[in-house]
Amino acid sequence: MRIVFMGTPAFAVAVLRQVVEDGWNVVAAYTQPDKPKNRGMKLVPTPVKEYAMSVGIPVYQPQSCRDEAMLAELRALEPDVILVAAYGKILPQALLDIPKTAILNVHSSLLPQYRGAAPINWAVLNGDRETGVTIQYMAAELDAGDILLAERTPIGDDEDAGQLYDRLAALGGKAASEALRRLENGTAARTPQIYGPQYQYASLLSREMSPIDWNKNARSIVNQVRGLIPWPCATTEVAGVRWKVYRAEEAGAVNCGAPGKILSADKGGIVVAAGEGTSVRITELQADGGRRMSAGDYLRGHPIQL
Repeated sequence: MRIVFMGTPAFAVAVLRQVVEDGWNVVAAYTQPDKPKNRGMKLVPTPVKEYAMSVGIPVYQPQSCRDEAMLAELRALEPDVILVAAYGKILPQALLDIPKTAILNVHSSLLPQYRGAAPINWAVLNGDRETGVTIQYMAAELDAGDILLAERTPIGDDEDAGQLYDRLAALGGKAASEALRRLENGTAARTPQIYGPQYQYASLLSREMSPIDWNKNARSIVNQVRGLIPWPCATTEVAGVRWKVYRAEEAGAVNCGAPGKILSADKGGIVVAAGEGTSVRITELQADGGRRMSAGDYLRGHPIQL
């Protein structure tokens, strides 16, 4: 089968690498245009571009997927399958109609739960115990296509969204390769999604989600910290200084202390009272203008008066 891959970030690289290493015939990789970064505003290639070039896969970076020249170029590649993983662009029907066999998408949730842009983060924010990846046939409506296969995995109690991202990327690569095998041998399933009010849409994250509400219980706050890694990060303010909180854990029940009150601060962390008689221990943070560090290291240079 002739396969065209479409993807952009590190998640997509893990999928593409697995497909290449499993011996599938990837004839081209489409990715977003290079973007200027850092102070010099130098153009930086996408992770998919870097990997594809390293293994000799031709790279295409169209500005638009609706341009007729781009569509003609893609048709000329004569793909049997187009495999998409975090490409970052809405694909028009004219593109969906190009491959001879199928156009598949690797989605990092167990569809129909968490359709949308941030499924990994929302699974952690909501304290889910399980998630996974779904290989779906792409449709015009976002993440609404029929399901070919799904792979499940538990979410660790202390696992943050960044760590889960890496695991799901690897799982997505294996699932994508298996989906291609099923397409090739004619055993690929096609299960329609039935979407209902019991399922949540995984909307984009925003900085408005960052401030910690200490009136919430400890588990909710710890999930917020885990779920907003690596961006935008949970935040709180202490003595006029804003902290990004990178690591936190439940610290047990407390008999007194209004939510938000610092109960203790030592090398083991900073314990803060939360709602419902619970407390949270902050173990890793970054103050504005500073670097990320353990709470104990921070306290050595910035002692807190209880």
